[in-house]
Amino acid sequence: MKTAVFRLSIPCFLLLVVTLAGCGGEQSAFAGLGPVSSRISLLMWIMFVAAVLITVFIGLLLCVSIAGPAGWRERLSGEKSIVWGGIVFPAATLSVLLIYGFSVLRAGETLSRAQDPARILVVGEQWWWRVVYRHADGRTTESANEVRIPAGRPVEIELLSADVIHSFWLPAYAGKVDMIPGHANKLHFIADKPGIVRGQCAEYCGGAHALMAFYAVAMAPADYEAWLSKEQSDARPAHEKEGEQLFIDSGCGGCHTVRGTKADGKIGPELTHVGSRLSLGAGILPNTPESFMQWISRHQTLKPDNLMLPFDFFSESELRSLATYLNGLE
Repeated sequence: MKTAVFRLSIPCFLLLVVTLAGCGGEQSAFAGLGPVSSRISLLMWIMFVAAVLITVFIGLLLCVSIAGPAGWRERLSGEKSIVWGGIVFPAATLSVLLIYGFSVLRAGETLSRAQDPARILVVGEQWWWRVVYRHADGRTTESANEVRIPAGRPVEIELLSADVIHSFWLPAYAGKVDMIPGHANKLHFIADKPGIVRGQCAEYCGGAHALMAFYAVAMAPADYEAWLSKEQSDARPAHEKEGEQLFIDSGCGGCHTVRGTKADGKIGPELTHVGSRLSLGAGILPNTPESFMQWISRHQTLKPDNLMLPFDFFSESELRSLATYLNGLE
């Protein structure tokens, strides 16, 4: 009997280790890199530990009620045991968790009244993220699939949807908030220190839902201001003239904007500084010339059903020129 239990416990232990290993990394729900996410993580651990203890306790009571002494079984079946164990205990436990849950929500509510937050608008689209930085003078700067924020400063993200219901989930810094068509939600949080983490759409929104990710880059305040100033500028003159001409002549500018050029499309992601981003295709490819070539020629294979038109007519040399041009847009 002991041998069988031991053999059964080994795969269970290995499964637990593998499961916990999957909770690490840049999209970890256990990271707790801000006050809001830290309180959410603590609430999660409290609920998990409480659930384990209650499950073990109920299991013991079940064993006693089946095979325990007659006196114990009689007590468990009595009216007092039912009232205290079946009504009072659950009501008290759930009330404590509910009150603590409200205190977690108040952490974000307090940040909503903070002075001088970094204001960002994020619009969920199938299947990418439109990111708009709002400046104090009323101007805006658009980017895509990457959110840059100042560390140690309150951040306010307004969340909208352009089509179906999406969900903005950034576990390292905050919880997830749904993006509902026709309705604006807001998310408030602070990043404790500079770093790079990953977020994901957490609401099924169509065929490429699993491929709708993004990176969040927390920067030192001075670095953030310098980056934001650069982000507001037009694209620098292209070294790869052939690639720029291909981009314009092939109609790419009808969907994408590259400020400082003839490309002024508003349908797809803004590409003025696409070469400085961490990823392509909403978090699915590293930002390299080779990835640009793959995306242009095989984007329907990499992200099925995305709305970009097919561009499978470019030669190898033309693809390389285009990729070099786009990668140089920093």
